[in-house]
Amino acid sequence: MAFEIKLLKVNLTEKKVETEVLGEDIAKRWIGGRGLGAYLMLRAKASKVDPLGPENPLIFASGPLSGTSAPTGGRYNVVTKSPTTGFIAFANSGGYFGAELKHAGWDAIYIEGKAEKPVYILIQDDNVEIKDASHLWGKVVSETEATLRQEIGREKAKIALIGPAGENLVKIAAVMNDGHRAAGRAGVGAVMGSKNLKAIAVIGSKGAPQPADREKFMQVVREKVNILRNDPVAGGGLPKYGTAVLVNIINENGLYPHKNFQTGVYDKAPEQSGEALEAKYLTKNKPCYACPIGCGRVTKLPLMKEESEGPEYESIWTFGSNMGINDLASIVTANHLCDEYGLDTISTGSTLAAAMELYENGLIKDEEFEPGPPFRFGNTEVLHYYIDKIAKREGFGDKLAEGSYRLAESYGRPEFSMSVKKLELPAYDPRVVQGLGLQYATCNRGGDHVKGYMISPEILGYPKKMDPTDTSEEKVAMTKLIQEATALVDSAGLCIFTSFGLWGDDYRDLLNSFFGWDLSTEEYIKIGERIWNAERIFNLEAGLKAEEDTLPPRMINEPMPEGPYKGQTSKVKEMMPVYYKLRGWNPDGTVSDAKKQELGL
Repeated sequence: MAFEIKLLKVNLTEKKVETEVLGEDIAKRWIGGRGLGAYLMLRAKASKVDPLGPENPLIFASGPLSGTSAPTGGRYNVVTKSPTTGFIAFANSGGYFGAELKHAGWDAIYIEGKAEKPVYILIQDDNVEIKDASHLWGKVVSETEATLRQEIGREKAKIALIGPAGENLVKIAAVMNDGHRAAGRAGVGAVMGSKNLKAIAVIGSKGAPQPADREKFMQVVREKVNILRNDPVAGGGLPKYGTAVLVNIINENGLYPHKNFQTGVYDKAPEQSGEALEAKYLTKNKPCYACPIGCGRVTKLPLMKEESEGPEYESIWTFGSNMGINDLASIVTANHLCDEYGLDTISTGSTLAAAMELYENGLIKDEEFEPGPPFRFGNTEVLHYYIDKIAKREGFGDKLAEGSYRLAESYGRPEFSMSVKKLELPAYDPRVVQGLGLQYATCNRGGDHVKGYMISPEILGYPKKMDPTDTSEEKVAMTKLIQEATALVDSAGLCIFTSFGLWGDDYRDLLNSFFGWDLSTEEYIKIGERIWNAERIFNLEAGLKAEEDTLPPRMINEPMPEGPYKGQTSKVKEMMPVYYKLRGWNPDGTVSDAKKQELGL
């Protein structure tokens, strides 16, 4: 059977709903998910649009394996032009929304225009309505979900939505789903808010997508699930301690950023680790759809006497070590507040950490934020007070809502923003992990780790162990390969944590048995390469320059002051020409005509 991509197109300005069907040729070039989003953004010629203007497309794209029994087959991507970076945004989320979209018979939703007043989209299989959401505007995530479920009379509806941060066009706003899962990065929530779109509620009754050969597909699924369950990370550390199992590992390796990346070691790290979280606040695991790993955490909220989810490793770090804070109760609550308001935790904590360094250097004055608490490292009062102010754009929160780069730049010190292309860095110091530093510098959505997770080879040993300080061509080639493999995984609708156990041939087997294709592993990686280059082309058209493929000056100029890798700096400048060469790009970082021709771009 031929595989088709069914696209739901919603024009909010014209209040019009249409269906577009894309043929199997598109699937063979882009797979779905993130790749489909890149294709649609290029097709729309959206590189020059205002990210917060009605002409910016907002795409919710599941992958072909979303909604199936493939391990972790519940992911979806939000693809648009980022108001944070000005480049392409692709934010990935788990939970159950992506699978429900497939069970309603849709592969993706393509949203354009802007509603006159707040609306939500209700999808019940083929029945699609644009409904008034004025009564939902201003509500936090949990209240919005509860109200919507009662209104539509379906408790099991899966909902993607924004909180007050997205409504107020906060540049670090997330799209939330299933209460606590986030398509978090690059301000996709602000784009949704700019369209006056509060939520998308989906009820699907068509069942899971059918593979070309069901018996073969189920055999492959069982085999891959078994691999993951027997892996020490996917089947051991992640289920037991969640992603925060990394806190002690990363700190012991000297790359756990402390006080806005001033150093990579924090002596209180064990007190905010996954082990500490489990001992104090963990209630149970909560897996996403079809996930054999189950890294999600359900936690008691110590300061609010109710249950929440998380925090993940990145959230613990950004509200903990990065801000010089060691109060796990406050960190857990800060994570919950970000979920309720719809904020990206990495960017929120990193923006507050940048404000702390600006304040301690005398650049932010007390009178600017009074009566708020002062931005001193270690001051827990900063956390909950300013998360609220950021989401509502109140007082000094209005400046913080622009993200760390614009904040620091407004004081003439952009170097205090630990960001790449204005997107805040996650919880690994690139002075130690050279490959991840290269990933940060070259990632198409800005400072990011999960689109080329070089912690896998450099620290954890997947698919093989590599010296984190190595800057050889082999390391550059591995960075390139993992970037392309991740683009494939994102496009398939799977979670990157499957790469703790699975690798190229495993993804080939899953996709071939689903589609009924006979592509080689190399051909699938080539699709990942096409997606990466398409995103790069979009960014170049949007104005990207080669000099933006770099790291914050601190990472290059200030040696790591302590820890096992004391004295290290990032060698990203030396690695970049090799990266461009291996990618087949021109020396100025533009995609060569030969590479475009090779990839059919």
